[in-house]
Amino acid sequence: MHGQGIFFDPRLNDAAKFPVAARAGFAHVQTDNDQVTPKLADLHRYQLSLAAPRPNPGSLNRSAVARGRVFFSGQAKCASCHVPTIYTEPGWNMHTAQEIGIDDFQASRSPDDRYRTTPLRGLLFHGKRGYYHDGRFVTLADVVDHYDSLLSLGLSSAQKTDLVEFLKSL
Repeated sequence: MHGQGIFFDPRLNDAAKFPVAARAGFAHVQTDNDQVTPKLADLHRYQLSLAAPRPNPGSLNRSAVARGRVFFSGQAKCASCHVPTIYTEPGWNMHTAQEIGIDDFQASRSPDDRYRTTPLRGLLFHGKRGYYHDGRFVTLADVVDHYDSLLSLGLSSAQKTDLVEFLKSL
């Protein structure tokens, strides 16, 4: 639609962080011929209607998935940010680098210096380039190990394995 819409993000007025955007007035763009806004509701409904890809039948250990689901919502504390049934965080789903235990390299380039809670649906199919915001973790087990250490969860290796199996089922 070639920029023919309305855009508003006052964070881009920060001339120290976004000098080009602030100088160009990108924080509030409005056109007389808005070709975007009228389509957003339908686009959002379509986006929400898309089903996540499912693992191949028989590729998961169902009893491990069931045990992992318990750890996900309990001891592992995953559900505090990746809320079932949407498996992301409703509302303002942004976290500081300190909260998630990594550096702020990517977050510092965003308008609010934060990372978004990653949606977990279809996670099994997203690991081609690694996991996490920047692919820093090669496997889901690496992500689980990271949070086990960061949050002092005390998960056993069997619990971690079950949690990974549950994550693959989403």
